[in-house]
Amino acid sequence: MPTKASPLLISDADRDELSRWLRSGNLPQKLVFRARLILQLAEGLPVTTVAERNETSRKTVHEWKNRFMAEGIAGLNDLPRPGRPTVISEKAVQEVLRMTVEERPHESTHWSVRLMAKYAGLTMWQVRQIWDSADLRPHRIKTFKISNDPKFADKVVDIVGLYLNPPDNALVLSVDEKTQIQALDRTQPGLPLRPGQVERRTHDYKRHGTASLYAALNLASGQVIAEVTDQHRAVEFLKFLRKIDRSTPSKLDLHLILDNSSTHKTAEVQEWLQQHPRFKLHFTPTSASWINAVEGWFSQLERRALQRGAFTSVQELKNELKRFVGVHNEHLAKPFTWTKSADAILQAVERAKNATPN
Repeated sequence: MPTKASPLLISDADRDELSRWLRSGNLPQKLVFRARLILQLAEGLPVTTVAERNETSRKTVHEWKNRFMAEGIAGLNDLPRPGRPTVISEKAVQEVLRMTVEERPHESTHWSVRLMAKYAGLTMWQVRQIWDSADLRPHRIKTFKISNDPKFADKVVDIVGLYLNPPDNALVLSVDEKTQIQALDRTQPGLPLRPGQVERRTHDYKRHGTASLYAALNLASGQVIAEVTDQHRAVEFLKFLRKIDRSTPSKLDLHLILDNSSTHKTAEVQEWLQQHPRFKLHFTPTSASWINAVEGWFSQLERRALQRGAFTSVQELKNELKRFVGVHNEHLAKPFTWTKSADAILQAVERAKNATPN
């Protein structure tokens, strides 16, 4: 029986960094491959076993092991290639930049490195160099929508004013609801994360119903007042307002920032607000949910509790929502800080309008 090899000694910091390489979706696969070799050697696996697992030669494993022992993580990068660097003419650079922003390839909706190299008569390495220097990323796309609210500027000034200069003897609460949260369960148990293998789960799922979550983010403390409901109606919103009323000091005015949902403006809600004058509502512009601070917290909820969760019932989903709110309030909450002025926002929107065709 062969004896187990002595583990390759690496620091905790290097181990964490190499583990991050394995999880990264942006690093070249050759770096991920080398990180996997080093981590498996650090587990004490023999060079022969590491080579077999990764379908490579013992010579390759020894090479990267020696490079890591001599230079650390930096040794896992490629060495500079000898010879004079390839020179790309200014005309070729300008043509690639022009084609990237003005034209579209016949084969696709957007440019790839391979397609641009084919059309421009350059190597893929040269195209990458040109795009990197100009910070062009044709493979990426973001969504946006310019608000057509006629009171857009007034509402932005009002809400940003609350963020930057909150009134005395008052609380500013960012309020919204995340509706129709699905209790999704996978059709089969998942396969766990392990070195060299990402966590895996089935692509299909089973639906078990939905729930809604009302949330009010206290900008001063970062804590969240929440209510989990079965439906999303004015009745539930009014119940949530009553919970906010009970959960905050009665001597303080309450400034609520919220969107233009019809459930926020029913006759019952308006009547209740008249009876509770400390509640002052500030509505965001239409198509401008990004200005509501609680949207950032909803993004955290999605990433940390829902995206990779599996729920066998609506009640299990509700329990997880309540658990996450409790953990956030106890361990993660911190005061919300808004940095961009209303003028800067309005100028950015104006630039976007001017850049939009028609």
